[in-house]
Amino acid sequence: MTDQPVSTKPVVLELDDVHASYLQFKALFGVSFSVREAEAVALIGPNGAGKTTVARVCSGLVPPSLGRVLVNGEDYSGKNAYEFALAGIAHAPEGRSVFGTLSVEENLSLGFRRRFGRAGVSDALTKAYELFPRLGERRKQGAGSLSGGEQRMLTLAAVLVLEPKLLIADELSLGLAPIVTDDLYDVLQRILSMGTALLLVEQHVDRALELANEVVVLERGTVTHHGHPSRDDILTSVFGTREVAS
Repeated sequence: MTDQPVSTKPVVLELDDVHASYLQFKALFGVSFSVREAEAVALIGPNGAGKTTVARVCSGLVPPSLGRVLVNGEDYSGKNAYEFALAGIAHAPEGRSVFGTLSVEENLSLGFRRRFGRAGVSDALTKAYELFPRLGERRKQGAGSLSGGEQRMLTLAAVLVLEPKLLIADELSLGLAPIVTDDLYDVLQRILSMGTALLLVEQHVDRALELANEVVVLERGTVTHHGHPSRDDILTSVFGTREVAS
């Protein structure tokens, strides 16, 4: 089912008939959709549908075997992940990508020093703590001792300070308490209003629909629905019923 909305905002990233494989295993079959400036696309579907593979294709971690990946209108299909990053594509992967033996501030400083140089680290840290005040309170604490939600905040802070054109958030709320998820989604709403596009890979359908301008439903590596975020349509497409709680 396809009901694509009309938008005049510039396209930041587009997948055009993308196929992808892991060795002999074919994971994606003709996936097409686009993400526009200051808009959010929710990518949802059952476990094993290929959502994380789509996220990795969008950030250059997995090259398409067929089709094209366009970034700001330029074909990036054969480019490396660092080239996607330089073009403004940031990827916050599933899980907690932190150095557990380093402090919060040391984790952030490592990335900021590479991007901004030693002189720019202080300003970048200030911005990170403005986005996530809780991290400022725990700046000297070991990252490995943070809660799951705080580690996700740390991962997001490391990429959001770089002011990406598109943030790919893979299973942001996985395993987190509802109140922590609320905090993280508040930050996503703020950065969306500042012009950053979002690709949200989510299991929690209702949370994703609250933020999304478009929804892409994936099943067995194929797009089965692409259009406006109607909860009933999405639940019917994914679960075959409108009564499933998410």
